[in-house]
Parts: sequence; structure tokens; C-alpha cells
Amino acid sequence: MKLLKAFYIQPRFFYAGIGIVVLFALSYFIPILFNIAQLSILILVLLFFIDIIILFAGKHKIEATRTVPDKFSNGDSNLIKLNISNNYSYTIHLEIIDEIPEQFQIRDFKLKETISYRKSKEIQYHLKPIERGEYHFGSLNVYARSVLNIVAKRFTFNSNDMVPTYPSFLQLKKFELLNINKNSSEYGLKKVRRLGHSMEFEQIKDYVLGDDLRTINWKATAKKNQLMVNQFQDEKSQPVYAIIDKGRIMKMPFNGLSLLDYAINSALVISNVVLKKHDKAGMLSFSKRIENVVVAERRSSQMQLILEALYNVKTDFHESDFSRLYGNIKRHITQRSLILMYTNFETLDGLERQLPYLKAINKNHLLVVIFFKNTELSELISNKAETVQQVYDKVIAEKFAFEKRLIVNELQKYGIYSILTIPENLTIDSINKYLEIKARGLL
Repeated sequence: MKLLKAFYIQPRFFYAGIGIVVLFALSYFIPILFNIAQLSILILVLLFFIDIIILFAGKHKIEATRTVPDKFSNGDSNLIKLNISNNYSYTIHLEIIDEIPEQFQIRDFKLKETISYRKSKEIQYHLKPIERGEYHFGSLNVYARSVLNIVAKRFTFNSNDMVPTYPSFLQLKKFELLNINKNSSEYGLKKVRRLGHSMEFEQIKDYVLGDDLRTINWKATAKKNQLMVNQFQDEKSQPVYAIIDKGRIMKMPFNGLSLLDYAINSALVISNVVLKKHDKAGMLSFSKRIENVVVAERRSSQMQLILEALYNVKTDFHESDFSRLYGNIKRHITQRSLILMYTNFETLDGLERQLPYLKAINKNHLLVVIFFKNTELSELISNKAETVQQVYDKVIAEKFAFEKRLIVNELQKYGIYSILTIPENLTIDSINKYLEIKARGLL
């Protein structure tokens, strides 16, 4: 039974059989073809059994392993490696079917390779998950064929790997050296001139060319009979919270990822940047309830805590309760903090319902509301309208795009900072806004 499960007749055998049937049919008109057809049957049967013998003789003729990462990065291309060894004494042709996780919904995954005798080969392919969670791989199936290609033997390797998919930690490497440098502009990061400094005194030092003349300490200068200046240190350890709206409006998809996943990926990167800038990073998510709370701290394990919290953020499809969010912030975030709120507003009416709570939060903290442009509407607006229906669609799209700009103006009117961005630029725009706030000393 095990032998039968590994035994597969190849299409070449059936094509040859069809050809023989055609020869028999033609032999009614050309009698000499009858003998050729009989001989062809004998040859086909002989080759059939020869192919079986050379493929099924011996054990462990093909060895294969799958190497997967410890975790997948959501929304990024993740590398999978297959190591195949050919222990046959001749070149073998392989057809590889890897049972990849069901979340990808790929039904036609197939790789073809040729490996010389007594050789090994590493085969690579990439997977791009678009949702967080556990991804379970099935068996690795390798179908071996000889040069005759009449039958194939299946080798099955049961390596039921499970890979958890976390928020996009690969973006952390891209923005690891986030202090403004020569390469940062390639990613869209802006150099922001610092407009001032804190008044936290550090030391008195000798004046050197370029020091701010306003910091000259005249008493120390008189004592030492040379120019001395006060040196101040930058304000550090300011709390920065990434607050993620996980209501049903954040389930809207863009390029495979939901707005919620874009926000989660951005929150992970911005938290890493905040810690690199010596501030305290924290987060929470909200909809009907407040969940996934990580208090803003600056410690070695903070990024791991935030990563685990973001891994568990899932939408509950409820209407987001901004009043509950305000009450939680009022009770638990007592120190003035920078709050980056990832949410989405499609209409001005939707904003006005939540505006009292946003103004109340902004009264005690520095609030930045981050919401999204609808890229599909932008494409619809840019396309030329040729029919009456297309004209109606374009006018409606322009109305919604205009409402987004009105939302920005409405927030600005009450002193609330905002970021209106496309999902792909969310991380870059969030980092630039944080760096601008730090440079201007607004917090």
C-alpha cells in the first residue's frame, strides 16, 4: 500500500498509449502498422517496468528539508529554503509541491528542478503574509522522475512547521539608524532643523566658535577671564504612546493589508525610533474596550513587550468608543505625553462626533491624529470621465477627497496635529512628524 501511494504514472505513458491506439486504427488501412503497434506495446511495457525498477530500488534516494524563519514579518517578503539531496546514481528530475499555509490560498504552488547524481541543491522561494497569526505548513512532497519520465515516485517529508506572523519587524532594520544621516533621505526621512533646546542645565564649558552667544555665563567668564558658556542637554525620556483604533473602520483593505495592519507595522517602527531617541515608548488599542496596554517605559525589554502586544491586536468590528479612550487616558496617562492616534475618518460628520473627546485629550497631551487617504478615490479622480456614470462617480470621489481636507483643517483649527497619508507612506510620515515635534520642542 505504501508503494502504491508513492507510485504515479506520468502523462508521457498515456501519450504513448494514445499513439499506439492510433497505429492500431491506421493498421486497418496500412497492415504493416499492425506489427509496429505490437512492437510499440512491448517496448512501452518494458520501459515502464525499467523505470519502476530504477526509481523504486533502494531507500532514502531523495532527502529534503524545509528551513523556515522563526517568525514571519507581516506585509513583507519572507524567505523559505528547501534543501534537496539526490542519492540516485544518475541525474533526477524533480517536481516539488510544498504544502504552504492555507492563509495564502495558493492552490497551484509547484517548483521544478533537475539535480545531478550525488548532488544537493538549495531552492528558495518567498511568501508574503498579509495577516498576523499562526501559519502552519504541511508536508513537503517531492516527485522524482528519471530521464524516461514514464513513472514518478513521490517522497513525502512530514515537517509540520508552525511560524507565527508578527508585525513588520523587517521595517525596524530599515529604520534602525534613524538619527538623520546621509542615507535617511532615501527612505523619505526629512532633516528638521532644531529650533531650540531645553533648559535642563548640564555643565559650564569653554566657549568655542559656533556656540550660541546667548548661553554665555558672564559670572563664570569674569572669574576665569575667558568666555564660558552654559551647556544644556536635550530633554529625554518623554512618554510617547501609539494608540491604535481597531474598530471596524480599520478593517478596510489596501494592497492586501488592512488599515489596522498598516497602523500596527507603523506603531512598531515608531516605538523603536522613540526608544532610540531616548524617549519612553508605550501603546494601547481601543474600540469598544481598551486593550493591549503597554505603559510607556524605556527599558531593554520594552520592544519585546510592544511586539507581543501588537501581535495580539485584532479588530472586533465594533464602533470605536472615543469616550472610553478619553476616560482611560485621563486616569492612567498622567504625565504630558505625545499621543500618535492611528484611526480613520471618512466624513466631517464622523469627526465631529468624536471631536469633543479629541479636544479633551489634546488639552493635557500633544495629540497627533493619523488617518488615511483613499487611494482608490485618488485614482478615480485622476481618470478621465467618458460616460455619465463616470462623471457621477468622479464628482462623488472628489466630494469625499475634499472632506478629508476639511477634516485636516477642522483639527488644525483646534490645535490638533494631523497626518493625512496613503497607507504605504504611513511609517515615513509618522517618523517625520515625531522628529519634527522633537526638533521644535513642542512636547
